[in-house]
Amino acid sequence: MQDLTKLKFEEFPINVPNEKKTIKKLSQLVEELKAANDVQKIIKVINKFHKYTEKLSTDMAVISIRYSLETNNPDIKAAQDKCDEISPLISNVSTQFAKILVESPFRPELEKKYGSYLFKMAEANLKSFDEKIIPELIQENKLVSEYDSILGSAEIEFRGETLNLSQLGKYTQDVDRATRKEAAKAMDKWMGEHEERIGQIYSELVLLRDKMAKKLGFERFTELGYLRLGRTDYNPEMVANYRKQIAETVVPVAQKLYKQQMKSLGIKKPQYYDYALHFKSGNPVPAGDEKYLVEAGHKMYSDMGKETKEFYEMMMDRHLMDLTARKGKTTGGYMSYLPAYKAPFIFSNFNGTDGDVNVLTHEGGHALQAYLSRNIKVPEYQSPTLEACEIHSMSMEFFAWKYATDFFGKDAEKYKYLHLSDAIEFLPYGISIDEFQHWVYDNPNATHAQRCEKWREIESRYTPHKRYDDTPTYAHGAYWIRQSHVFGSPFYYIDYTLAQVVAFQFLVEMNKNREKAFKKYIKLCKFGGQAPFVTLLEKNHLRNPFEDGNVAKVVKPLVKLLKTFDTSKF
Repeated sequence: MQDLTKLKFEEFPINVPNEKKTIKKLSQLVEELKAANDVQKIIKVINKFHKYTEKLSTDMAVISIRYSLETNNPDIKAAQDKCDEISPLISNVSTQFAKILVESPFRPELEKKYGSYLFKMAEANLKSFDEKIIPELIQENKLVSEYDSILGSAEIEFRGETLNLSQLGKYTQDVDRATRKEAAKAMDKWMGEHEERIGQIYSELVLLRDKMAKKLGFERFTELGYLRLGRTDYNPEMVANYRKQIAETVVPVAQKLYKQQMKSLGIKKPQYYDYALHFKSGNPVPAGDEKYLVEAGHKMYSDMGKETKEFYEMMMDRHLMDLTARKGKTTGGYMSYLPAYKAPFIFSNFNGTDGDVNVLTHEGGHALQAYLSRNIKVPEYQSPTLEACEIHSMSMEFFAWKYATDFFGKDAEKYKYLHLSDAIEFLPYGISIDEFQHWVYDNPNATHAQRCEKWREIESRYTPHKRYDDTPTYAHGAYWIRQSHVFGSPFYYIDYTLAQVVAFQFLVEMNKNREKAFKKYIKLCKFGGQAPFVTLLEKNHLRNPFEDGNVAKVVKPLVKLLKTFDTSKF
C-alpha cells in the first residue's frame, strides 16, 4: 500500500468529488449512526466518518491550492466550481451526523471519550447551518471565487513590465518617492477599473449572508458570522471593548511612530504610500533570493530543535512550498493542511521584500502547528479556531529574530525594529476592518458609496495619518476592497490583532528566557484546538486580550523595547 506521507505535492492526485457518490456515502454513515445502539458501535461509525471526511477534505484542499496556483487554468477552475457547489451539500449531511451525536442518549459517555468541547463545536455548527440555506452557500462560494479570480488575474503595466498585484507591491516600498507614487497610482487605477464589479460582488455577498442569517432565525448576520468562526466563548460586545482598548492604548503609540518615521524621512506632507518606506536608506531587504531564503529557513528550523528540523525538511523534501509570484497565481499567502497526507502546504508570492522572510516564519508557524498536531486523534481538535491559529504564526515571527542576520545580513537590526513597529501599527488597521464589517452587517442594504464613506470615517479615527491625494479610488474610501478577508472570511480579520497581542507576550517572555518561552510555544502548538480561544489562553498561561487593562500591560514593555534600537544607524 502506498505511503501517502512520502508523496511530493506534484504527486498528489486531483480527485474531483463525485456529488452523488459523496452524498450517498455520507448519508449511509448517517443511517449507520442512527442505527448504532451502544457506545462502541457509535465510536466505530465516528471513526469511519472521520476516515472518509479526511480524504474528502484533502481532495478539496488540493483542488483549492491548485486553483490559487493557476486561476487561469480552465480545468482547475471547473474543479473548484464543482467543490464550491458540493461543499454546502457535504455540510448538510455532516450537520445531520452532528445532530445525532449531540442528541444521543449516550452523549455523557461520548463526552468522556472525546471531551465536551467537541459537542459544543457541533452545537455551534448546528445553529449555523440548515439545508434551507444551501442555495445561498453555493452562490456565496462562487462569488468569493470570482473575487479571488479578479485579483489573481491582475495584469498591470508598469515601466515596461506586466505585473500582478504582489509583484507591484515591491515598488510601493521603493526609496524613490516618485516610484512609490507611480506604483500606488498604477494600483489605484487598476482597483478603480475593477471597483464596480468588486463592489457588486460584496453587495451580493452581504445580502446573501443577511438572507441566510434571517432564514436561520438570527436578527443579523453578525451572530451567524461568529458561530461560523467557532466563537463559543466570546461575543461582539467583548470584541467592541477590545477595540476600545486598542483605540485608547495603541492608536496614540502608532501615531507617534508614524510621525517619527516621516520626520526621519524628511517628508512634510506624507501620502499613504509614503508609510510603506520606513528608512531613508530603504527598508530591510532579504540577503538573498528565494533559494537562499529557503535554505536560511532550513538553518533556522534545524537550530530550533529536532522536531522543527524534521518539520522543515519534510516541507522541502515533499515540495510543500510554492513561493514564486507569477501570472495567474492569486495574491497573498496562506497555509493549508492536507490531513490524508499529514502535510501542511505553504503558498506565497515572493517579491523581494521583507515580507518574503515573514512568509517563512509566519506561514511556517502555521505549518509547524499543523505538523505537531497531526497525530491528535480527534480531527476537530487538530487545529484551533482562527484567532488561536494566528498566535502560532505571529509568535514564530518573533522567535525568528535570533536568525535575522541569516535572513537580512547587515539589515538585521533594521528588520527587527521595523517588524515590531509594524506589528504595533497594524493593530489600529485591524480594528478598522473589524469595525467596518460590524457596521456593514448592521446595515446590509447600504450602497457601495455609503460603505466607502463609512470606511473613510473609521479610517480617520484609527489611522488619521492616511492621505490619498494622488489615488482617487482610495481617496473616496475604496481601500477596503483590496482586503480579501472582508470578502471570503467575514469577521476573521480581528483574529490577527488578537493573536498579535498574545504573540507580543511571547516576545517579552523570549527576551527574559528564550528556552522557556520556546518550550511554552511548542506546547501551545501541540495543544492544537482542544479548547476554545479564551480557555486555550488560560490553559497555556497567556493574558486574555478581552480583559480590561491587558492590552496596555502587553504594549508597555514593547514601547521600551523600541527605544533600545539606535534608529540613527538605519
